[in-house]
Amino acid sequence: MLLLALVGALALAITSGSLTGDTSALLRWYALSWVLFAAAAWALRAVPERQAVFLLVAGAAAVTATGLLAPPTTSTDSFRYIWDGRVQAAGISPYAHVPADPALAPLRDRWLFPQGAGCNAPYRYPVDARTCTRINRPAVHTIYPPLAELYFLAVHGLSPEGSRYKPLQIGGAVLAFATTLVLRRRAAPARAAYWAWCPAVPLEAVNNAHVDALGVLLAVAALTVVACHRVGGGMLLGAATVVKFLPALAVPGALSGLLAKDGPPARRRVLDALAVLGPAALVLALAYLPYVLVSGGSVLGYLSGYLDEEGYDDSGGDRYALLRLVLPDAAALPAALAVVAVAAVLVLRRGAADRPWSGALLVTGIAFLALTPGYSWYALLVVAFAALDGRWEWLGVPLAGAAAYLGVQHHLGTAAYAVAASAVIAGSLVRARRS
Repeated sequence: MLLLALVGALALAITSGSLTGDTSALLRWYALSWVLFAAAAWALRAVPERQAVFLLVAGAAAVTATGLLAPPTTSTDSFRYIWDGRVQAAGISPYAHVPADPALAPLRDRWLFPQGAGCNAPYRYPVDARTCTRINRPAVHTIYPPLAELYFLAVHGLSPEGSRYKPLQIGGAVLAFATTLVLRRRAAPARAAYWAWCPAVPLEAVNNAHVDALGVLLAVAALTVVACHRVGGGMLLGAATVVKFLPALAVPGALSGLLAKDGPPARRRVLDALAVLGPAALVLALAYLPYVLVSGGSVLGYLSGYLDEEGYDDSGGDRYALLRLVLPDAAALPAALAVVAVAAVLVLRRGAADRPWSGALLVTGIAFLALTPGYSWYALLVVAFAALDGRWEWLGVPLAGAAAYLGVQHHLGTAAYAVAASAVIAGSLVRARRS
């Protein structure tokens, strides 16, 4: 019953509001979805294994499908994905031109590049005197790494003419459901449900079709095999990083216990590290090589400008919000880097080699609490790692990201991240006391 109520609440959240209109209904139903999700996941703990697996898979299919009920609700990123896929299908590097470049005018259509009265709608960005576009930041190069670009090209090639955003949403649904199946191999149903039923998954991975879903799938697959197959795990981790750079935070987890005092001899440690890092670096290099040969330095796209725009250069704003509560603004960035570095070293020294996802969750989660990003889809990675490790207390992080992104009050995100950090501390203390 809780699962059915969750599906209904998610359907109403995704179809009742968006950033282009009234967000109050969206926020109400989305908040209720999180409450129902928590209750349903908790209730699943008492269900016998066989029935729990059925509920997990059937629930994952139903929850994921709610993301297909409406156009992208809270993000316009998928429009850039569509454009990058179209540009590559025309034999042009996506890093070579910005969307507003007149050289690409023959590839434009009236849906993605409206004219006249079509430019009066919200979230339309000017291209020239007569034309606008749905693509955000049309005057800058794409920011997405090569494997993400190959995914956009593949979706474009499989898409019927005029299908617009729907194939990307379907692709996101397939990736999200595949992640559930991979999680099920390593996690009990009640833990796998942290991902399979999480409201952030249908909204961000499916409805908004964020390519992060592909990076999450590859990162989860990497961590489930790296302890037994270091080369394969390293290749998967490298592939995840070439989709979105965030999965690189899982590297210390993949090397958990490497610097332990009672670990194997130094030579063995070096070989183990190279067996993971070498294939990862090779995949990264091979993915970038063809694009570098065609586009040169523009393969980095708008990355540096994006980091500056979002305040990661320590210029103010909502980044490092928790650290700014106790430190001067100038000290926030060095402090954030130090905190993440300490977490990484702790995992390398004391992490469990047979549970690499535990170290990956610690480093990734602490990085999110230190950086306090304002985009909720980034935290899909935290959701998946929390499901692998069974650490429900980390699920406050994606909820805090949603509060920062969708909240109508400026400081709501900071308060939400503070609550999320408190939940992590409380959960850790409870676990320590029980053990």
